[in-house]
Amino acid sequence: MRKKVEREISAWFGRVAIACLLACSAQPTWAKGTGRIFVTNEKSSTMTVLDRNDTVVATVPVCARPRGIAFNRDRSALFLACGDDNAIGLYDIDSFELKRLYRGMPDPETFALHPDGRHLLISNEDDSVASLLDTQTGEITARYPTGEEPEGVLITPDGRFAFVASEAANLVHVIDLQAKTVVKSVIVDTRPRRLALTPDGKQLWVSAELAGVVDIIDLATLELIATVPFLPKGLRKEQVTPVDVVLAQDGARAYVALGRANHVAIVEVASRKVLDYILVGKRPWGLRLTADGKKLYVADGLSDDIVIIDTESLTALTSIPVGQVPYAILIDDD
Repeated sequence: MRKKVEREISAWFGRVAIACLLACSAQPTWAKGTGRIFVTNEKSSTMTVLDRNDTVVATVPVCARPRGIAFNRDRSALFLACGDDNAIGLYDIDSFELKRLYRGMPDPETFALHPDGRHLLISNEDDSVASLLDTQTGEITARYPTGEEPEGVLITPDGRFAFVASEAANLVHVIDLQAKTVVKSVIVDTRPRRLALTPDGKQLWVSAELAGVVDIIDLATLELIATVPFLPKGLRKEQVTPVDVVLAQDGARAYVALGRANHVAIVEVASRKVLDYILVGKRPWGLRLTADGKKLYVADGLSDDIVIIDTESLTALTSIPVGQVPYAILIDDD
């Protein structure tokens, strides 16, 4: 029975590969396009706001220990994961006022907004579960068991499947949201953190922090097919702790934040070779590309700043102070 289910899933991923190529690269019609950049600051419990010219225009007090961040569907508000409040906050994008607080969300870290614009799939780090929140009713409609310390969450563009990385269990869980069940758990390298889907819908890239690598899962077979190692010159292997990973919309490059190595790696996706390492601030974790792919924003958790990288020249342009322990970045330019 299990093999039959896996065959059905593999067939589904094969059918949607072309559809994902369009869906992953399509620009949402609801984007406001203000060009503003939002940075969650975990320790200072603030959100830093920059304008399209990379000037800080506001520092907003928000909920306790903000981490994951995402727009709501019409981009009128922002969802924030409030780790120490055990809640998800919804903040107005212009006034920054709290519109709604979804309580009873144990230690949320990251989440993904379902394409229906209504549901959030949330990793509850201390409960070893991923919970599905109905943002209209405020109710949890499903809970999916995971390994210990779930973090990264990703939902496919059609909303059928979700992936959740379990840090302590070294697993990536595959959830069929239609059937409301975990259909497979893929073994990966030590301490998986974040997930990125290639624009063609064929591969899932998974950062493995303590292994110092990114693992690549083939979505047609749900098997691990390749590993990309990192080692900037002059560093020891244990200093390389990759966390966030993002892919360019054209699928040509991947960018990986290397944590304690204080570098961002640039990877050629087709060859899986590291093209370069760019020195940034201390402990880069969060990454975000602009819609045109020309600038990469890097959140440096231990130097309390963001670094902006020119992706054409592969140089760091500037460093901008933000709050304490910046975690995630969101840009309103899609």
